[in-house]
Amino acid sequence: MAVIRIATRGSAQARAQAEAVGAAIATSSGADVEYVLVETQGDANQSTPLHQMGGQGIFVKEVQRAVLDGRADVAVHSAKDLPSAQADGLVIAAFTERRSPEDVLVGLSLASLPQGATVATGSVRRRAQLARVRPDLSFVELRGNIQTRLSKVPDGGSIVMARAALEILGMTELVAEVLDLDTAVPMVGQGCVAVETRTDDDRVLAAVAPVDHAATRRAVETERAFLAELGAGCSLPVAAHMSADGVFRAFMSDGTESIQLTGAVGGTDDHLMIGAATAAECRQRLAGGGAGG
Repeated sequence: MAVIRIATRGSAQARAQAEAVGAAIATSSGADVEYVLVETQGDANQSTPLHQMGGQGIFVKEVQRAVLDGRADVAVHSAKDLPSAQADGLVIAAFTERRSPEDVLVGLSLASLPQGATVATGSVRRRAQLARVRPDLSFVELRGNIQTRLSKVPDGGSIVMARAALEILGMTELVAEVLDLDTAVPMVGQGCVAVETRTDDDRVLAAVAPVDHAATRRAVETERAFLAELGAGCSLPVAAHMSADGVFRAFMSDGTESIQLTGAVGGTDDHLMIGAATAAECRQRLAGGGAGG
């Protein structure tokens, strides 16, 4: 089989994710793989807060373009970076088996943080969720690759990161606390890697198909249906996660009130409908001023 070229960002985490996908494709198809490193808007601009940079897609568009223009055959992304709308000409051919989805604290645990301690994170979602349980905390921006962020743990404070990022780099010994899913509902797709190909590339679609993990796909599709219902223009802190036992958690905040819903998704349920309906309920309850637990 001809070489399969995999486009990815150049960060250590992104390359590790792409190499894991490449190894799986090589094993299942017998193809040789090569890597095409791409710099994205999010990589080039390390100073502007993420929530001011135009929303989702800042870490994926250039990687997708490498596949669309023929420089690569496959695009590998952290699933949480993908917009809910599928890019024209591309299909998500695989969602890899999910790693740990939780957020973690590096520095001090939540209970150990002193009154008024500083927590660094570039995520408005993480700020909103932590402020629910510790309204005394102060928050500062955090940007950069993993090593840069790890170098910026505030004195007497913490930074917030995805557990999966530290897992893939073998750095979980740095974790002070894994935040439970009811304290911090993860971002849609967190812990999963998404693999895109051109819609008409049957050769590559067949090579990538064995990488797809059915249970993870169902979970992440539920979460993405939640996000899609809110629309591309939604700038509120939102989160959704479906766990392996079918428990679906969703979170939304307007900066004053927040809604957090938890329910079950059965094996025969229309998971896409449940994701969308949960988003509609969150939006309706938030507009009505009723905070949820």
